[in-house]
Parts: sequence; C-alpha cells; structure tokens
Amino acid sequence: MKKKNLIVFDIDDTLTSSEKKHTDSLLFAMDNMGIKNVDTDWRNYANATDSYIVKTNFERVFQKDFSLELLKDFEKVMTDHFVTYPDSKEVLGAKKIVDFFEKETNYGVCFATGSLFQPALLKLEQAGIIFSEEVLETSNQIYTREGIVSSAIDKAKKYYNVTDFDHIISFGDGLWDVTTAENLGLHFVGVNKRNVEDFKKQKVLYHIEDWTSFDLNKAEEIFKIN
Repeated sequence: MKKKNLIVFDIDDTLTSSEKKHTDSLLFAMDNMGIKNVDTDWRNYANATDSYIVKTNFERVFQKDFSLELLKDFEKVMTDHFVTYPDSKEVLGAKKIVDFFEKETNYGVCFATGSLFQPALLKLEQAGIIFSEEVLETSNQIYTREGIVSSAIDKAKKYYNVTDFDHIISFGDGLWDVTTAENLGLHFVGVNKRNVEDFKKQKVLYHIEDWTSFDLNKAEEIFKIN
C-alpha cells in the first residue's frame, strides 16, 4: 500500500518500557567518564538527547569542548551496562500498532529517539517490535530533537519512495516531544501516564495510556485527516 502519511515514534516509554534503565545506563557511562552530580531533570536541558546531555555535562566538568567522536567508547560502556538489566518490554499493544500501521494503513512509520543508536536498537529488538534500521534516527550525530525527527522523516521519504507526506503524526511521552512536534508543525499524540497533567496544560488534543486504547479514526477526526 502506498504510504501517503507518516507516523513518527519516540521509543522510551512510548513503544518500550525502558526509560529507567536507559537513564541508569546513561548515568553509569557518564560516571565512568568522570562525570558526576548530573542534573537528571531533562527538562532543564536545551535538548533532551543523550548526546547533548553528555556534551553539556562533559563541558561543565572538564571545561573544554566536547567532540561527538567521544560517543563511540561512551556508547559501548552504556550499552554493556544496559544489557545487564532484564530485557525491555513493549508498552502494551506497541508491537501490534507498529504492524498495523505498516501493513494495514497508508501510514509509513519511522523512529526518532534522543537515545544513542545501540541502546535504541536493543530496546526495539528486546520488545519484539519489527522495524527497519533505515527509518531509525538517534542522537549519535545530532544534538537536537528537531534535528533527529527531521532526519527520521527524511529517511522515511527515501524508504517509502515519496517526495512528501500529506500528514505526519508524532507520538511521544515527554514534554520535549510535544515541543518538537509543535516546532516542526506535526500532529502530536501523548503516550503513557507520566505527563498527563502537563499534556493537558500544553493543550495536547489526544492522549493514550497505552496502545490498546489508540483509535486511528479518532486521531484522524481530531487532526482533520481525510
């Protein structure tokens, strides 16, 4: 089926229940690098991405410029720690919804995460979510959420062989996901229970606790997608 619209999925606590062990692994790798006393309220960072968080704290501690080249060893330490935890589980219904969009609708799918690549890959694989690496974008080379989502969309255009998408719906669990969607002019659906009140304050039009309650017809009605 030709894909005229697109779904952009965040990963942590949107598709996979993995935020806590991701944060623990990120902090472990920073500690291994000599970075301590990290502010873990990601809302306080200009960009809530692994690469930007590491960059900000590296420059705070060592008082010198950060290079993305440093992420190669950092990512290995982080990933090695990540795999010591039990496998990531899907957010209820995530596997089915990804398959549904891909096989039964005119929506393509892509994945845009502030995570580094290897942990992101592991989360999706462990949760049993079927995906193509060709439409996955991470923060290894991009600091901003907007840059990551824009790159994922560009990858999806190439993957599905389309010039553009009529409508793009972004799904995420974080306040930064809302802001990113607004900045890029995308529709947005909030996922998970954590930020319900904040979603309301930001006038998010559609929110689901997990994927079993998602209704595509309702989303299309809210966003006026024909």
